[in-house]
Amino acid sequence: MPNIFIFTDEYNKEIFKNKNLNIGVIYRNYNSKNREDQLIKIAYACKRMRYQLFVSNDKKLAYKYKADGIYIPSFNKTDKFSNLEKKYIKIIGSAHSQKEIQKKIQQKCEAIFLSPVFHVKKSKSYLNLHKFNNLTHLNKTNILALGGISKNNIRKLKLLSIKGFGGISLFKKKTGLKEAGFHKE
Repeated sequence: MPNIFIFTDEYNKEIFKNKNLNIGVIYRNYNSKNREDQLIKIAYACKRMRYQLFVSNDKKLAYKYKADGIYIPSFNKTDKFSNLEKKYIKIIGSAHSQKEIQKKIQQKCEAIFLSPVFHVKKSKSYLNLHKFNNLTHLNKTNILALGGISKNNIRKLKLLSIKGFGGISLFKKKTGLKEAGFHKE
């Protein structure tokens, strides 16, 4: 399982300039008309760079483009992904609370993004380091940090009991991985 995840809704060549092999790319574009065209480019680049590819919320696309796994967002409460682990497809998900973490465990997620760790514009509340660690210790599963991670607070991740982290806005910048200290040439 990678320890750095990049969430993207479109192909961005900057993501694939990093030589770090421990990267997972989560493609989460639900509404675009050229969704599959973007996924084709991303899948090809992931294969070339040996990054793991996760498709959000769509097992047909995950199978079609030979993704390494499926990402189940926090809003998805169904059990339709529960038999994928038998087909060697990794299942990861996201949660915002203890109740949602339990649902992701029921959905057989190998790892769960807990968010938001830090302040983000679209949410009035965030977990903070203390509450995040409490939720991590309550659950015997792989927890990943997500939400509000920036070059200014990325060092604080070392204070958390996590298996890795994911970024959305951090990696939208051309220099995102470099600024975060994870760029290997």
